[in-house]
Amino acid sequence: MTWVTGAQDSGFGVQHLPYGVFRIDGGEPRIGVRIGNLVLDLAGAEAADLVLAGGALCQPTLNAFLALGRPQWTAVRQRITELLTDPAHRTAVEPLLVPLDEVRMELPFEVADYVDFYSSEQHATNVGEIFRPGQPPLPPNWKHLPIGYHGRAGTVVVSGTPVIRPQGQRPSREGPVFGPSARLDVEAEVGFVVGVPSPLGRRVAAADFAHHVFGVVLLNDWSARDIQAWEYQPLGPFLGKSFATSVAAWVTPLDALRHAFVPAPEQDPPVADYLRDEPHLGLDLRLTVYWNGEPVSEPPFAGMYWTPAQQLAHLTVNGAALRTGDLYASGTVSGPRRDQVGSFLELTWGGAEPVTVAGAERTFLADGDTVTITATAPGPDGSVIALSAVTGTVLPAR
Repeated sequence: MTWVTGAQDSGFGVQHLPYGVFRIDGGEPRIGVRIGNLVLDLAGAEAADLVLAGGALCQPTLNAFLALGRPQWTAVRQRITELLTDPAHRTAVEPLLVPLDEVRMELPFEVADYVDFYSSEQHATNVGEIFRPGQPPLPPNWKHLPIGYHGRAGTVVVSGTPVIRPQGQRPSREGPVFGPSARLDVEAEVGFVVGVPSPLGRRVAAADFAHHVFGVVLLNDWSARDIQAWEYQPLGPFLGKSFATSVAAWVTPLDALRHAFVPAPEQDPPVADYLRDEPHLGLDLRLTVYWNGEPVSEPPFAGMYWTPAQQLAHLTVNGAALRTGDLYASGTVSGPRRDQVGSFLELTWGGAEPVTVAGAERTFLADGDTVTITATAPGPDGSVIALSAVTGTVLPAR
């Protein structure tokens, strides 16, 4: 149990210890770890020889630390746990704790590449039924490989960054028109942060998932559905997605989620050899989507058809290299019920079935709307891990 007051049952106790990057009063960015509603300044801790990471914790982003690999990640986590639980360290550590409301959070790592998958069978089925009524909802390849697309790393932003409504070409009865998106949407997803790179030409096995992946962030893949509908054939998403992708400010280490791994859904037909992951495990993450502060959906991540390990194996099977700071996302998380979907496209069935939010009927996002995604996971001894929320507010087009 930690000696930090109020941390134990906060979802951010010593069972969690997520990493982030913060500033104080406009100062230089510093790496920290969250404990309760405080930030432990790891740059200060390493400078004081309380934690040893070869100087990686004194850098302005997490990338150098991510590159160290799992043995070092585990050793540092164990040392931080010791510092925050043994009262003998309290005198040395307490001056390094900063109240969360006194810091400004930054993007925690420099994003090298960004890939987004399409791995929820329920989401893919819903989208197919909305866009292609009367036809098979799933494309013929869907159960044979994790479908994905390569996104834009440069527009990944930290939680709290405003999202400017994108402009682009949209379809109309008279032909394409140009202007602000009228069908701005969200996609509630889970992102995976790569630490250890791999060389070009060598594929990564599903069994090596935990060797390469450091941790998890909640992610919102903002989507302009009307721009997307006009552009996506034949090459897939482009400007309808690349204007902004929001990620949480704190990265939850895989070590904090050891009790959250659960059997993933059975896959039929059998998958290709390189996609076999034994054990076949997903994560019991329970998401909640808030629209202007009102909960509208609770997507269950445990039901995702393709696992994070399979996604990693697929994105490297052609020999593509991993780089430290690569981010790949699960795709929209949706369950079988309407109140478990991860997009407003599904929630309102393409805008045909409005929902009531704060007393008003709504379909897609209006300027001024705020969307927040939270999640919890089971921790050790009945504890609960609260993943850091990801939030964003829509601003008018420019």
